Amino acid sequence: MASLTMGDEVVLLDFNVSMFGMRVRVALAEKGIKYEYREEDLMNTKSALLLQMNPVHKKIPILIHNGKPICESLIIVEYIDEVWKDKAPLLPIDPYQRAQARFWADFVDNKVHEVAKKIWTGKVDELETEKKELIENLKQLEEFLGDKPYFGGDTFGFLDVAFIPFYKWFYAYETVGKLKLDCPKLIAWGKRCLQRESVSKFLADEKEIYEFVLSYRKIIGVDQDTKTN
Repeated sequence: MASLTMGDEVVLLDFNVSMFGMRVRVALAEKGIKYEYREEDLMNTKSALLLQMNPVHKKIPILIHNGKPICESLIIVEYIDEVWKDKAPLLPIDPYQRAQARFWADFVDNKVHEVAKKIWTGKVDELETEKKELIENLKQLEEFLGDKPYFGGDTFGFLDVAFIPFYKWFYAYETVGKLKLDCPKLIAWGKRCLQRESVSKFLADEKEIYEFVLSYRKIIGVDQDTKTN
């Protein structure tokens, strides 16, 4: 593990199945940073520390570095990359490539997550437009990946960190949404990423994610006849 400067204290407030929390865990693992992990019970009551550290959005993940909170997952990943820059750089050095990585990470949040969330939190049979949009958006990501081993080329980087947690959500998207994500290059990329210990050890299990989705749908009162295998 990478050493911290004397007095460094790193705490992560998180929720295991959160794709946004997974981003931060992978980034910390890539850098070899030791930290204290605190699981939040988001299904019931948010902790006083969470509300104190993120009073604006009241959401995880929150990285607390020497008592100072950093919020929003992509901002946290960039912060980690800047503070611990001596190992495993995540963002490219070239300004254009950095801009491209940020653009596509934003695409993941707004064109993958936001569309997929409508599916796994909504009445599935009424969301055919969203299903088609999700598939089309994943195809765009697949085109950008092309034949590269990682989104940044030969090196695992920022966009890989931003998107790899969603790969673990594919099973829930397909099963709950009753759809097929036909994106073989993304599947191959996901399997390649999972060969990295920094990824495989810190991503939630897809069945656990699926169980969470079913529980959440029950809480919000969405009818769901999908059964657990």
